[in-house]
Amino acid sequence: MKALIARKLGMTQVYDERSRLVPVTVLQAGPCTVIEKKTVEKHGYYALQLGFGRKKAKNVSKAVRGHVKAAGLEDTPPATIMEFRSDKDSDLQVGAAMDASIFSAGDFVDASGTMKGRGFQGVVKRHNFAGGRYSHGGGWKRKPGSIGQCEFPGRVDRGKKLPGHMGNVRRTVQNLQIVKVSPENNVIMLKGAVPGPVGGDVFIRAAIKK
Repeated sequence: MKALIARKLGMTQVYDERSRLVPVTVLQAGPCTVIEKKTVEKHGYYALQLGFGRKKAKNVSKAVRGHVKAAGLEDTPPATIMEFRSDKDSDLQVGAAMDASIFSAGDFVDASGTMKGRGFQGVVKRHNFAGGRYSHGGGWKRKPGSIGQCEFPGRVDRGKKLPGHMGNVRRTVQNLQIVKVSPENNVIMLKGAVPGPVGGDVFIRAAIKK
């Protein structure tokens, strides 16, 4: 299973082999420690729980410290724990380390992250509505306009695009190509943008469909 927990460091540009400028997202990918290994016989499915980063032991609950004890991380518990499912059993055992070297340039991955929270927004910013005109008596500039219906059915349709909470949801971008891998620094550069702010956690795994 090829999967890692990473931290988004930001974006930059690099030149490819044809001297074309390529926008890339730089990720600190690993090292990740295998905290728990799940099997079909015991849990009903195959998966690996990975830990990334470090926290002070005093800032982690006893339940978490007990959970990571088998991996030898009781004194330095991970800051992020994520479970990655697999179709088959992995050769890795609890306590094993995974880093950026499991990927290579040219591979395709799916990257998941949590978008920036933007609070309560109107329809112009949230759904790209055009809004009303600013001249000739138009008094509804950035409003959604009429949303009602006639006597029948006399209600607003479910799923209508209206103002509301925007962002702070998990999104996945598929088939991002790895432009460069630096195993000695555990850095991976992905072509294009990845959801989430700088410093946020990003979960990457080998692309399911290319």
